[in-house]
Amino acid sequence: MKILVTGAKGFIGKNLIAELNAQKRHTVQQYDIDSGPAELDEYAKTCDFVFHLAGVNRPKDEIEFQTGNAGFTEKLIVTLAVHGNKPPILMSSSTQAATDNPYGRSKKASEDLIAEYSEASGAPVYIYRLPNVFGKWCRPNYNSVIATFCHNIANGLDIQIHDPKAAITLAYIDDVIEQFIGALDGQQRPASGFCKINTTYTTTVGELAEKLYVFKDSCDTKEIPDLSDPFTKKLHSTYQSCLPKDGFSYPLKMNADARGSFTEFIRTHASGQVSVNISKPGITKGGHWHHTKAEKFLIVKGSGVIRFRQIGNDEIIEYPANGEKLEVVDIPPGYTHSIENTGGEDMVTVMWANETYDPNKPDTIYEEV
Repeated sequence: MKILVTGAKGFIGKNLIAELNAQKRHTVQQYDIDSGPAELDEYAKTCDFVFHLAGVNRPKDEIEFQTGNAGFTEKLIVTLAVHGNKPPILMSSSTQAATDNPYGRSKKASEDLIAEYSEASGAPVYIYRLPNVFGKWCRPNYNSVIATFCHNIANGLDIQIHDPKAAITLAYIDDVIEQFIGALDGQQRPASGFCKINTTYTTTVGELAEKLYVFKDSCDTKEIPDLSDPFTKKLHSTYQSCLPKDGFSYPLKMNADARGSFTEFIRTHASGQVSVNISKPGITKGGHWHHTKAEKFLIVKGSGVIRFRQIGNDEIIEYPANGEKLEVVDIPPGYTHSIENTGGEDMVTVMWANETYDPNKPDTIYEEV
């Protein structure tokens, strides 16, 4: 199929085109404000489906609402009619279309034109009244509070909150794109009224800011938020996509001595922590056991041996391991254990514990294996 996307360089258009191109099933015809009339004419003549995403929401003059929204929608429909082409149209409208303001009125007029096109042509149409949409590639300081907050917080800039209790309804860009492509593939029928995104989230501006500041602080705390909550996961991904180009990396505190080093990498309340342990040749570390804490060791460089002895028992269990054959060794509670570097180079071990280290309750009892 030939797919016409108007507003191709906008936030939603860019994400949609990226996914369509990744699927490599269709030819994408991209039209934006800098495209010429000849391009619209050619695309309108040959397209099999239209994603009408073009629109104006931050003009210098209010009259641009009508010309950029209803005016261009009418131009699109007339151009299709000139060529006798009657493709399905999916239009991205806004919940603002239900409000009496210049932008809302222009979007409502666009909706009416698309509905009239469907009635006259018999072509199916999908009119989505979208709430606030967030995700990667959204412009800050434009029309997305999340994009603006993410950009400012990631860059160490202040954010403005007039009413922290103000509610906001949000849709994630990947959920929007999935539903749009579902319409293209015939997985949903045109709605008799307005289409809605199946998955949305409601929060407050204050709660939103709190979450984003937690993400910002994670560079210092190494704390990963609970990503089992879908909204938190999507918001976290959005924040990560807004990091400045010089902000992709951050240092970790390496606790080093003559034996090597130990460095915490990631901490989570729900799933424990991950650390990196480096041992010099001939060095043995450990010699302790835990009541409840369980661990996993993975030697990724060098070679060594992990030894266990159950408390109250004399039998010593040995597990040789090396970075040539990755193998996880479980460290169960109730076993004193140690890890010795038996090779001639530094041994690097990735260690996971099922709880974060609490200096007030370390659950670490020293006893030689």
